[in-house]
Amino acid sequence: MIGEFFDGIRTLLRGFGTWRRRPGLMALGLVPGIIAAVVLLAGLIPLALSLGPISDALTPFADGWIPAWRSALRAAVGVVIFAAALALASAVFSALALAIGDPFYQRIWRAVETDLGDAPPSDGGGFWMAVGEGLRLVVLGILIAILVLVVGLIPLAGGFLAAVTGVVLSGRMLARELTSRAFDARDLTPVDRAALFRGSRARVLGFGVATQLCFLIPGGAVAVMPAAVAGATALARTMMQRTPLQAVAHDTRPPSSPGSGQAPLPLPPATGAASAPLPPPGPGRI
Repeated sequence: MIGEFFDGIRTLLRGFGTWRRRPGLMALGLVPGIIAAVVLLAGLIPLALSLGPISDALTPFADGWIPAWRSALRAAVGVVIFAAALALASAVFSALALAIGDPFYQRIWRAVETDLGDAPPSDGGGFWMAVGEGLRLVVLGILIAILVLVVGLIPLAGGFLAAVTGVVLSGRMLARELTSRAFDARDLTPVDRAALFRGSRARVLGFGVATQLCFLIPGGAVAVMPAAVAGATALARTMMQRTPLQAVAHDTRPPSSPGSGQAPLPLPPATGAASAPLPPPGPGRI
């Protein structure tokens, strides 16, 4: 699993390699990220500057504590609040960038598919599908932010656990969202997608966590988004190669009929007397 996790990280690095092959196209992919980042910074900067008063307002019971303990508690509360805000901001940034930059990211996806060969004929959705996926991302981001706040209530280790939980869950959400275009273009069902993610859990998590950590670097979300789209396209290809759908979906689909072009399922071995081997042909026997 550790090797698979690092393979996911290397998949993101492969996405950065697209800059070398198609620099102009990748540069266009920066535009929607810049717009989305400006919108988010307008909310995150005032929040960061107000963490002290917010923490004080949420912990009035600590006013009479020893100053060192009071400061430690309120610092931990501030960390938890900002971790939850970052988890939500990651989802909102991705939603805004994907909705605003759908034409740009679609071209990046198509270029990577073409470079890898055997590109699907469909484009995997359009603007309104991107808007719908964006709204779903925001809802998931709110749920993750709430969970991070709850985890942050754990005594002593709450701040650390909240930060780790936010990165892991947000990264997993990003990986699933960024690979959706490749799966939409191939008309994969939810059952098919679930099978693919089960077969590559650690790899998907490595890609998502690496992407999310890059998003936390100032300016990283803007710079990484085009590479993340390219890397996610390669990740989706790898997932389909590692878990062929014909091998995982035959239990959930009706058996193929003769002439359908699919091989029939193997028959179970015969039992009883009929399973005994036939005697070798003797003299005069055909």
